[in-house]
Amino acid sequence: MTEFRALILTEQDGKVAAGFETRRIEELPPGEVLVRVRWSTLNYKDGMILNGLGRLVRSYPHIPGVDFSGTVEESSSAEWQKGDEVILTGWRVGEARWGGYAEYARVPANYLVRVPDGMTAKRAMTIGTAGFTSMLAVMALERHGLTPAGGEVLVTGAGGGVGSVAVAILAKQGYRVVGSSGRPETHDFLKSLGAAEIVDRAVLAAPGKPLQSERWAGVVDAVGGTTLASALAQMKYRGSVAACGLAGGAELATTVIPFLLRGVNLLGIDSVLSPLPERQEAWRRLASEVPAELLDSLTETIPFAALPEYGGRILKGQTRGRVVVEIDG
Repeated sequence: MTEFRALILTEQDGKVAAGFETRRIEELPPGEVLVRVRWSTLNYKDGMILNGLGRLVRSYPHIPGVDFSGTVEESSSAEWQKGDEVILTGWRVGEARWGGYAEYARVPANYLVRVPDGMTAKRAMTIGTAGFTSMLAVMALERHGLTPAGGEVLVTGAGGGVGSVAVAILAKQGYRVVGSSGRPETHDFLKSLGAAEIVDRAVLAAPGKPLQSERWAGVVDAVGGTTLASALAQMKYRGSVAACGLAGGAELATTVIPFLLRGVNLLGIDSVLSPLPERQEAWRRLASEVPAELLDSLTETIPFAALPEYGGRILKGQTRGRVVVEIDG
């Protein structure tokens, strides 16, 4: 087959439009491995790209989709053989390079991770960039001393893709997890994932004093902005915050007081350029530490054709948990 179907973004007069087109495999960017894409996901970043926000894409026409899973079709690398099941997240695929919203993708060999034992290609996309980022955040908190005995862990933006998987991971490991969400309809869902308590988003989104009563041993923050500032002000002595999102804004209006008086750690989580050993460890743990039934409960599967509609919905907070896209359905 020399042709494939793809969601193509075009730009005219500063406006981005999405439409399905047929392309030739020869048009794909260079790389050692050609992958038959089976599954992809919809992340908040994908929603921004589909709607032309944030100037994340600078060159059009463009195929979006920041992660995908599938099978190797062709490989000039000794690392990969035809039929291998693989995962791709990050590396600015779907932003600077054509991505996973297509039936085929060609990428460098070192961008790929093998689907781990005990996981299917679809479940890998149930996790996707969002879940992978969640595990990186948990691993960073653990490296800085977080244990279940240390106290409560806050997850902000808990109803979203990153937050919901973080809740599930932490609860499975025995932490008392408090989820923050502004959508009452997500409360039962979050409790089913293991959240012991729900805090309304508005409580953390309100500006407060730079140092408040100590509560959190650790935080996975997918929101940023005032919510992150509030979390920092409420940290226990030498507690850590893993910052991995900015749905609530990129500005951080805070002071150095939590860092100087409580020794708080603010840990930046980058999943895009995460090195291969860290990627492999994160995926190994995701395969063993996130129960399959929980993954199913936080997942909505949509057809390829529904992507443009859902790209708008995710920006409006109208999705819950993870959205998996069936590319070859």
